[in-house]
Amino acid sequence: MNLSNIDLNLLVYFSVLLREGNVTKAAEHLGLSQPAMSNGLRRLRKVFNDPLLVRTSKGMMPTDKAKELQPQVQNVLAQIELFVQPTIEFDPSSSKRLFRVMASDYAETTLLPRVRTRMIEEAPDTSLDILTPSDVTFQDIELGNVDLVMNRFDSLPQSLHLSVLWKDDFSCVMRNDNPLRKDFDFDKYLKANHVWVNKTGMGVATGVNPDDIQKLGWVDIALDELGAKRKIAVFTRHYISAIQLTQQQDLIATVATRSTHLVKHFEDLAILPAPFAIPSIELHMVWSPLLHHNIAHRWFRNVIRDVANEIKAEEEAAAKAG
Repeated sequence: MNLSNIDLNLLVYFSVLLREGNVTKAAEHLGLSQPAMSNGLRRLRKVFNDPLLVRTSKGMMPTDKAKELQPQVQNVLAQIELFVQPTIEFDPSSSKRLFRVMASDYAETTLLPRVRTRMIEEAPDTSLDILTPSDVTFQDIELGNVDLVMNRFDSLPQSLHLSVLWKDDFSCVMRNDNPLRKDFDFDKYLKANHVWVNKTGMGVATGVNPDDIQKLGWVDIALDELGAKRKIAVFTRHYISAIQLTQQQDLIATVATRSTHLVKHFEDLAILPAPFAIPSIELHMVWSPLLHHNIAHRWFRNVIRDVANEIKAEEEAAAKAG
């Protein structure tokens, strides 16, 4: 079969079908009827001489051939998107574009306020729509339904682009008058009541299982490797809420250090290094290959990288001065 016999729309169908794993949902996303989508799947099966999606007890699952083709098709679509991009440069000063970002609570409080300040300076008529991890799936990212996401990821679909914005360590926040504040050490840490702050993953979250150490995250995994376990009194998904709780009760919040910068001048709070080793975390910026070459998108990614680098440089300068 030669290229003239292949409808390039089929590649779009293929991409959406594999992400949705459902003909009806794929048809809804593309604005097609279900029969039209089913016909598209039949044509795809003929083109690739493979069933691509097969029905199982867990729903429609991709074949090995489909998994092999998926990143290649994404790359082809990205190249086509680049080819049809306008040749004119993006002018941020006159743009009215809305940039849609999924950000963890940590990224939203530590990075995005400064990003928005830069946007006001360079692109005053642009706007920012910030979503939570519960609002977005990997399929949304791959299809470009969000411009990018900022969070920590252990694994990602191969088709997505990733950039590391920074690394961060951990600090403990507590009231200055907390009885455990004086000569704070590992033993006192374990005697304390704690606020857990994290996110169980992307998509709609479920409640926390305190006995599932791996899903509790970095702090509790590090403790488990030491044969220890902390007493968690409150589970929250918001860094600011965790820190506020330490102001009101004799609780300790172990949080990524940059999130403590928002309250470093609070006289009633103490910010101390964690009394045991916790591996650093990375803040990632992730986006779809379908948006990789978009000129407005490139500008936005560069703004975020520049702001992240500025924050890191300021912290390094302050550390040297202090």
